[in-house]
Amino acid sequence: MEDTNKNNEKPKPENSKEESHYEAAGYGFNDDEIPDGEVVSGEGLIDQGEPPKSDNGFDLEKQRSNVDILEEGFKKHRSIKKYVLIFWAIIVIIALGVGFMFFGISMGWFGFMPSFEELENPQTFLASEIYSHDNKLLGTYYVENRSKIYYHNISPYITDALVATEDVRYNDHSGIDVKALGRVLFGALSGQDKGGGSTITQQLAKNLFPREYNQSKLELAFRKFKEWVIAVKLEKRYSKEEIITMYLNKFDFLNLAVGIKSASRVYFSTTPAQLDLNQSALLVGMVKNPSLYNPLRRPELARDRRNTVLSQMEKYGYISGEVADSVKQLPLGLVFQKVDHNIGTATYFKEFLRGEIKQWCNEHLKPNGEPYDLYRDGLRIYTTIDSRLQKYAEEAVTDHLSLDLQPAFYAHWKGRKYAPFVFEPDTIKPQVKKIMGQAMRRSERYRKLKLAEIGPDSIETIFNTPAHMVVFSWEGDIDTIMTPMDSIRYFKFFLHSGLMSVDPPTGQVRAYVGGIDYRYFKYDHVTQGRRQVGSTFKPFLYT
Repeated sequence: MEDTNKNNEKPKPENSKEESHYEAAGYGFNDDEIPDGEVVSGEGLIDQGEPPKSDNGFDLEKQRSNVDILEEGFKKHRSIKKYVLIFWAIIVIIALGVGFMFFGISMGWFGFMPSFEELENPQTFLASEIYSHDNKLLGTYYVENRSKIYYHNISPYITDALVATEDVRYNDHSGIDVKALGRVLFGALSGQDKGGGSTITQQLAKNLFPREYNQSKLELAFRKFKEWVIAVKLEKRYSKEEIITMYLNKFDFLNLAVGIKSASRVYFSTTPAQLDLNQSALLVGMVKNPSLYNPLRRPELARDRRNTVLSQMEKYGYISGEVADSVKQLPLGLVFQKVDHNIGTATYFKEFLRGEIKQWCNEHLKPNGEPYDLYRDGLRIYTTIDSRLQKYAEEAVTDHLSLDLQPAFYAHWKGRKYAPFVFEPDTIKPQVKKIMGQAMRRSERYRKLKLAEIGPDSIETIFNTPAHMVVFSWEGDIDTIMTPMDSIRYFKFFLHSGLMSVDPPTGQVRAYVGGIDYRYFKYDHVTQGRRQVGSTFKPFLYT
C-alpha cells in the first residue's frame, strides 16, 4: 500500500539538496518565502516566542551556540598565532640589531677599533736592560719597567693559578665565556655577587687598549662590547699560550714591577721560571686588584687572596688538598728589591751609560726608519763591567772613606767655626757666604722655588727655616729637622772619591765607582771630575 503522503509532496528540482539546519533556521530564504507570523532577524535567525526546531527535531538555538563556540575558537587561534609571529619578529629584529651593532663595532663605526696591524703588533713599552760582562742584570731604563718573557720561561704554577682563578674555561672558549656571562646576568637579576665574567682574553684586550676616563654608562657598555670583539679577534690571531704570555707581560703588579718578569725580580728576587707555588699564588692573587692585595701595604689581605687562589687550584684539580693546605700555612716569603735608578749596583756607571746609549739610539734606525727609543724598545745592553769586581770596588770605596778617612777628617775640623772651609782669616767669611750661596742656587729646592715664582727674600727665609728632611750618613740615612742652609753645610763635610778599574790587555772597564752615594751626590768623580795630568800618577805613588 502506497503512502498517500507521497502524492502530496512536490517534486524537487534536479539540483536541489537536502535542506540544511541553516536553511531550516531561515538562512537563504527570500522575503516572500518566510512563513506568516515569523520574523527574521538581521542575521537570518527566527525570532519568536518558542525556540524554533527543525523538522528533524534539532534545537536550532543550541546549534547556533555551538557555531559561536567554533567561531570563538578560530578567533583565539588566529590571535595566538598573531602573537607568536609578533614575538618571533621581535626576536629576529633584536638579533639583527645586535648583529649589526657588533658588525659596526668591528668596523669601527662606533669609535676606535684597533687595526689588523695594531692587533698583530700591539704597542707594549719594554724596558731596556743592562747586563754585566758575567751576564748579571745591572739595571733598566724604562717608562714602564717591563721585560719581555716567553711562555716556556714561565713557571707552570703561574699559568695554572691564573686559569684556575680568572678563567677556568680558558682553553675551551674563543674569547667570550657564555656560561660566565649567564652567571653574571643571573647574579645581577637576583642581587647576588656571582663574580666577574671577563675572560683572560677580554682582560688582555682591556690592558692592550685601555679605556678612556670619565665615560658615561652607555659609553662603558659600548666599550665592553668592543672588548668582546677585540677578544675574539685576538683569539683568531694568537694561540692560547701566546695570549696568556701577552697578558702576564702586560699586567702591572705595582711597585714599578710591570709584567711577570719584573714582578718576579722585584718581589722575590728570582725569575719567572723559578717561581714556586707560594710565590705564584701570591702574584696571581694580585691580578684581581693589585692595590687592594699589595703584599707590601696589606699583607693580611694578600695572604687571604693567595689562599683563595690555592683553593681554586685545588678545586679544579691542579694541586691536591694536602699541598694546598700546607702552602696556606707558609708566610708570604717576600724578598723585595726596590726599583730605583738611584740605588743598586753601578749607579754612576748606569747614568754615564745612559748618555752614551741615547746618542747611539739617535744614530741608529729601526727597520721602520724611526730611531730607537731607549725607554720603550726593550734594548739589551751588554757591558764590560764585571758584577763581582763592581761589588768589591764599591765596598772598597765605602770602607776606605767611612772607616778611615772620614773619621780622621771629622777629628781634624772638630770645633772650628768655619769648618770645613779653609781661607785666610780676613777673607773667610765672604768666601764661605759665596760658596754657600752657590750651593743653594744649585739645589733642587731652590729650582722648585724659582719655578713657583717665589721672590729672593722669601727664598732666603725658607732656606733658613727648619724643615723635616732625610740626610745621608755612613751609618745610614738620618731622619731629622734642620734648616736647608745647615743641610748644605752638613753635606760639605763629606769626603768623596772615584774609582775605575781597567783590564790592561783590552782596556775594558771592569768596575766604575763615581761617588759615595748616587741618591745624594750626583757628581761623577770618574767622568765629570777634572784632575791635573800629574794626578794620574798618584794611584801608583800612594799604593
